[in-house]
Amino acid sequence: MPDSQELSQPPRPATAGALSPGEEKPAVEFRDIDIAYGKFVAVRDFSLSIAKGSFVTLLGPSGCGKTTILRSIAGLVDISDGQIMIGGRRVDDVPIYKRNIGLVFQSYALFPHKNVFDNVAFGLKYRNVPKPEIVRRVGQALEMVRLPGSEKKLPSQLSGGQQQRIALARAIVFEPQVLLLDEPLSALDANMREEMRVEIKKIQKETGITAIFVTHDQEEALSMSDRIVVMNAGAVEQIGTPQEVYDTPATAFVANFLGKANMLAGTVSRSGQAVVLATGQTINVACPRPLADGSKVTVVVRPQKLSVGAAAGANRLSGRVVSASYLGGSAIYEIDIGGQTNIRANAPISGRVLREGEAIDLGFDPEGCVLLDEDGQRIS
Repeated sequence: MPDSQELSQPPRPATAGALSPGEEKPAVEFRDIDIAYGKFVAVRDFSLSIAKGSFVTLLGPSGCGKTTILRSIAGLVDISDGQIMIGGRRVDDVPIYKRNIGLVFQSYALFPHKNVFDNVAFGLKYRNVPKPEIVRRVGQALEMVRLPGSEKKLPSQLSGGQQQRIALARAIVFEPQVLLLDEPLSALDANMREEMRVEIKKIQKETGITAIFVTHDQEEALSMSDRIVVMNAGAVEQIGTPQEVYDTPATAFVANFLGKANMLAGTVSRSGQAVVLATGQTINVACPRPLADGSKVTVVVRPQKLSVGAAAGANRLSGRVVSASYLGGSAIYEIDIGGQTNIRANAPISGRVLREGEAIDLGFDPEGCVLLDEDGQRIS
């Protein structure tokens, strides 16, 4: 996994993408790019540096600009301002066919009249690779996606998962500098999606290719990525490892989009060491700096951080069960606290599942909270 410094928003404007002596150039770099359609700005002031060999996910809701950014790398969308670099070479003014990019789409985009061999070999033939080498590389790519011997089959003879594997083989067979994956799993059923997550990540690691993955599915992003870029309304909300963006969300948007966190409004007391909630209950928090008493804040607590029963030294919230969903080894509870606020807890089952209306005590560690200010920004 790349070091936490390998993917970041570079300083702007003069030092964007600056490298230390001997440091390897980023595989992909965006320098202050804007993408506009007339007066509508789809992406604004986007800067990002991606380390070679890493798996980076652009995550966000529909319309946030993530697919637009991906398509701009491939040359399918023109940028309005800024620069796109691949391996230290500027490519935003380079024709599509001269960019060494592999693409995998949600729709597979296979040629229905061509067999598997010709679909996978298409990019190699376009590049005038000798026939014996084409045969070798196609065979190697099909082995990698676990579909050897399927060369003569048509796409219509394959399942959706198999077609996606062929699309992946076609994208990697010519050894591109960067592999772009645009929601490639959304057309698959749940079981196949989980299987393909493992396969894609495995192939990416085996080949060492730099991969940029686009999804709106938080589970895909958390399970596959080295780094996640959370986007909203054409701009970056947070960049970090899966654990960083989940455990320490930088904004209210990230907290809500990733995992539907509990957002508890309150006011500061004891210079930021405690928060009085709107329900009247007081909880202890680990604030990184002193805050003025009475300041309005939001306490972010993930459902997984709440346990049934309060341990010594932990915060305690009391309430009543509104609903309970049994998940096998755990249960998701919706709990009314103070008659004003409902919170969610995802707790392991140590005995029976509590029923609607039952009293419940919840505990959580003060260190497990994140504090947001009135503007929805993490207090650090």
